[in-house]
Amino acid sequence: MASSPVAPGGFIQQQNLVEQVADYLTQAIIQQHFLPGERLSEVQLSRDLGVSRAPVREAARLLESRGLLISKPRRGFFVRALNAVELEDVFDLRLCLERHAIQRLSERYSSDAERALKQQVEILCAAAASNDGTRRIEEDLQFHRLMIHLAGNERLLRAFDGLTHELRLCITLITKTHEAPDTIATSHFKLLDALGSGSSEACREAIDYHIGVARDFVVSGVGE
Repeated sequence: MASSPVAPGGFIQQQNLVEQVADYLTQAIIQQHFLPGERLSEVQLSRDLGVSRAPVREAARLLESRGLLISKPRRGFFVRALNAVELEDVFDLRLCLERHAIQRLSERYSSDAERALKQQVEILCAAAASNDGTRRIEEDLQFHRLMIHLAGNERLLRAFDGLTHELRLCITLITKTHEAPDTIATSHFKLLDALGSGSSEACREAIDYHIGVARDFVVSGVGE
């Protein structure tokens, strides 16, 4: 019988540390502590976090793969600044995924699904009312992730999960350019109304409007 593989000493602990640093950097970027285009200092971050430079560098590479940072040869890592074309691309892909998801969901919509989504919208509204921007972003993404999960296609869900890192930047921009962030939360009730109608056409129109308004706010804000 083959023996179980033995992980190198400290490997799991090191990986957890990298994820913790990555989570810290993600939140700092979302909260605008690091601005688009700003260079991250590995030395300063390692001092601030009380860790060596290695996990900081690995975390930065991880965030580069997620689209939050970019690296420049011999210059280090910089916070990614999405331009209007890149933002359009992100929302175009998002629309493709969510159009298909909401259509699938409309064909299998149940009272349990309605109850779960309504509860999530209420959580999102509470987050918006609390003025906790980070929590509101996460609850917003959770609503859309739940909708896609309920649509019953796990590969579609994985594709959405891969996009969520860039979407966090996009939703941050919506908050900065939208005059009333609480209306972003309540606008999700319109998606529930469309699903409740049983009309796939109403669902498509609702998701097109929902994501289209978000896209227009972001792109126009970047262009100003």
